[in-house]
Amino acid sequence: MAVPVVDPSLNSSSVEVDTGVSDPPRRPRRRPARADVLAIGAYALLGVLVCLNYWGDVQHRVSSHLPTDHSWFEWLFAHGAYSVRHLENPLFTARQNAPDGVNMMANTSLLGVTLPLAPLTMLLGPQVMYALYLGAALSATAATSYWTLSRHLVRSRGAAFVGGAFLGFAPGIVHHANGQPNFVSNFLLPLIVSRVLRLGEPGRWRRNGVALGLLVAYQIFINEEMLLLTALACLVVVVAYAVQRPRATRERAGAFLAAIGVGGAVALLFTAYPIWFQFNGPQSYRGLQGGVFHNWGEDLMAFVTFARDTVAGDEAVERTIGLTEQNTWFGWPLVLVGLVALALLVRRSVPARILAVLVVVFTVASIGPKVRFDGVETDVDGPWAYVPDDLPLVEMMMPTRLSLVVVGAVGVLLALAWDALARAGRSPVPAPRAGDETSAPGAGPRRRRGLRLVGYAAIVAALLPLFPRPLPAQQIDPPPHFVTSGGWRPYVPDGRTLVPVPIPSNVHGLPTLRWSALTGQEFPIPGGYFIGPNERGEGVFGAPNRPTSTLIYSTMDADRVPEITEENRRQAVEDLRFWRASVVVLGANPREAVLRDLMTALLGPAQRVDDVWLWDVRDRV
Repeated sequence: MAVPVVDPSLNSSSVEVDTGVSDPPRRPRRRPARADVLAIGAYALLGVLVCLNYWGDVQHRVSSHLPTDHSWFEWLFAHGAYSVRHLENPLFTARQNAPDGVNMMANTSLLGVTLPLAPLTMLLGPQVMYALYLGAALSATAATSYWTLSRHLVRSRGAAFVGGAFLGFAPGIVHHANGQPNFVSNFLLPLIVSRVLRLGEPGRWRRNGVALGLLVAYQIFINEEMLLLTALACLVVVVAYAVQRPRATRERAGAFLAAIGVGGAVALLFTAYPIWFQFNGPQSYRGLQGGVFHNWGEDLMAFVTFARDTVAGDEAVERTIGLTEQNTWFGWPLVLVGLVALALLVRRSVPARILAVLVVVFTVASIGPKVRFDGVETDVDGPWAYVPDDLPLVEMMMPTRLSLVVVGAVGVLLALAWDALARAGRSPVPAPRAGDETSAPGAGPRRRRGLRLVGYAAIVAALLPLFPRPLPAQQIDPPPHFVTSGGWRPYVPDGRTLVPVPIPSNVHGLPTLRWSALTGQEFPIPGGYFIGPNERGEGVFGAPNRPTSTLIYSTMDADRVPEITEENRRQAVEDLRFWRASVVVLGANPREAVLRDLMTALLGPAQRVDDVWLWDVRDRV
């Protein structure tokens, strides 16, 4: 996440940076420089590299780290296309978890991406769209970070390139690219942060407020959690600046608050109904059952460990401290370089001091209820031990994800450090005094040149081990021909469902969830992969199990058919009636034999139609 630190007062000439030189002046509008084009091209190539394993067989490969999440996002692209094609409300769908449906605003739905890209999804299919978008989102985040840094904070394009590359492809960001493209879709965040820090600009509070409101409204339809983290980061930045520059803060407070008011009104105008729908619409919920995310804090050793998906990473680390998300995982060289850079810059740079505050605040905040060190949960209480599980907004947060703000701060710090080195090389040097042997002509410049090279080399050496590797991918079987060819159509009239075996859930049924995604969601299915309410209105993962789905899952786990009773058969018919089933379908599956025996014992003999086993239950329900 990019957190470019600029003067909230927007008096750019007053910003202190590393060498005491004023902030880069605002450049007139012009065509992108060659450096800009090269930077964006490099980011695009990195995006292709990260997704390279998918492109080897994009139709039949999913993330081997989070295969179910990967399939969920393929399903989301199909949902966007289905909503546009059928002109249906995209905030809710009955194509999954039939007949109850899924509240898409109460889930990670990526509507701000899937709806505008719906025509491409219809043309290319959700598998291609997923891989294409994933690489593009990583590259776009790096590009907007580069643009913001180069236009508002640093003069050196090299500094902006290094900062943008880290912000787009940091280990913690690439980790989420394993099946979670919503957490790499951060391309609006640098623009939001830079706009927030310009709200105090005299005479432009209306324009700045409107621009911020539009950006915030759009980000709500991409990832609300990252927007919340960005808002918290901006709050800390503004407070830290106000403490250091109280006079400038007072002078700009009126314009800042007025712009905030305009921005809030604009954002509310576009999002009031979707947000109401999220918390009050059908299948909405209040918090997650038991605050399950609160225990996921960052391990202190994670900060100096190399992430799995970097060239220096090792999969074995996941069996030790890799029990939570790999959100920081900087490796010890970058931690050392970062600490040295802060020590050198913090005395003379307001942005560096603000970054130091961000790092400390959000590092501490990312620790869970108990401090974890090297994979061991200690008895020491962390800050989240004192946070109620049912606190609004906070109830859905995962402590470790707060460390993503630290990722943003480190990216900006790298840009500042590189820019300091570049500026030092351009500083004028006093002429040597006669008779001073240590000031012989050329000695000063040579020394500074050597120090600059050492600084550049240290930053590069810290970043090279973090160069991303292609994401791991695994092969997955395609849906049955019966499904993809439309052979199901004579069996599933409007208002009825196709029940795949196994029924999709958060644990089972990954292939059958893709049946829906890869056929354009033309038939509704029960179950699915989502968050919905339980009987108490708390959020739980997946649909509440019915007796038949529970029996299917336990049979798969045991790999044998239990004794089937008349009660089991009665419950099966009742469940099929609840699901409004028309046909039950079993395709190729590692547990195909035992599942066929189970369903035969429940529903009677199956028909072999094309490449599936089929039970036509229209006359029973």
